[in-house]
Amino acid sequence: MRAGETTAPLVKFGIFAVVTALATTVLAATIVNFRLTPTDTYSAVFSDVTSLETGDDIRVAGVRVGEVEDIRIKDRTLAEVRFTVSRDRPLLSGTRAVIRYRTLVGQRYIALTEGPGRGTRLRPGSRIPLSRTEPALDLNALLNGFKPLFAALSPKDVNQLAFEIIKTLQGEGGTVNSLLAHTASLTSSLADRDKLIGSVVDNLNEVLGTVDRRSAKFSSLLRQLRRVVSGLSSDRRAIGDSLTGISDLSAATSGLLEQGRPALKTDIAGLSKLSGTLDDNGRTVEGVLKRLPRKLNKLTGTASYGSWFNFYLCDFDGRIVLPKTAEAITPDFHVGRARCGR
Repeated sequence: MRAGETTAPLVKFGIFAVVTALATTVLAATIVNFRLTPTDTYSAVFSDVTSLETGDDIRVAGVRVGEVEDIRIKDRTLAEVRFTVSRDRPLLSGTRAVIRYRTLVGQRYIALTEGPGRGTRLRPGSRIPLSRTEPALDLNALLNGFKPLFAALSPKDVNQLAFEIIKTLQGEGGTVNSLLAHTASLTSSLADRDKLIGSVVDNLNEVLGTVDRRSAKFSSLLRQLRRVVSGLSSDRRAIGDSLTGISDLSAATSGLLEQGRPALKTDIAGLSKLSGTLDDNGRTVEGVLKRLPRKLNKLTGTASYGSWFNFYLCDFDGRIVLPKTAEAITPDFHVGRARCGR
């Protein structure tokens, strides 16, 4: 291979490598916010620097001109923030430092604004006093006021509206008129549901009217419920002890039933057989029960002569079935004496 044929690919590769290295360097510098321009260091005192972190932006008119270098406590109740600013963006004596929201997830940055008048240039290392600083908005107090509106909007609309509210109140573009116009467009869905809301209100009025008409009974119910709850509260120890006793009783009963289960099973089977026999001989049982009062009267008279009974066999009949021949024998015996007269 000749020298000319190898030189051209090497030149192309060298150009590609240089361009790739430059692009990577620019990308890395952009990601880490690396700046080559000289900077000056200043500080500012804030009453609250919640969520402000080292490395956050310092901006002038929305343009990044520096970053936060250090945050420390000052006089136990204040915070001192040390930051750098490009030397070609000098600060003036009337400069104000305001902490603003960068995103709704909590990212912050410090915005530097000029006060009235021209002012003089601040020397590097100077401090912006508390009187010319302002902490970030209190989102909890701000968004709680819009809670009824947010409850009727989708999460996407809530995020968009909340971010526009913050931008408007921070003075970052947009006007109150545009904010109100966007709010009106979002709340149009509430107007579309006017019939449904009216129905809910009517139903609620009816329920409250019913409760109001029965206010005396409702008050009595609440008093009785309070009395019951108070009684249960005062007897809670006795109730707890009784529950323990019930638990012990259930355990003992379970053991007793477990021991008596075979006998109970046999008794229940015998009762089932007895009930079947009584059902099959229902007429005989019924006849015995009908004759029993008269027989008992006669037995009572017989037993009144002493502690004995005199019985006489007057009639005997029966039916005997032989096992092998299945022949039935029906013996019948009757005594014809006067005492056996009917």
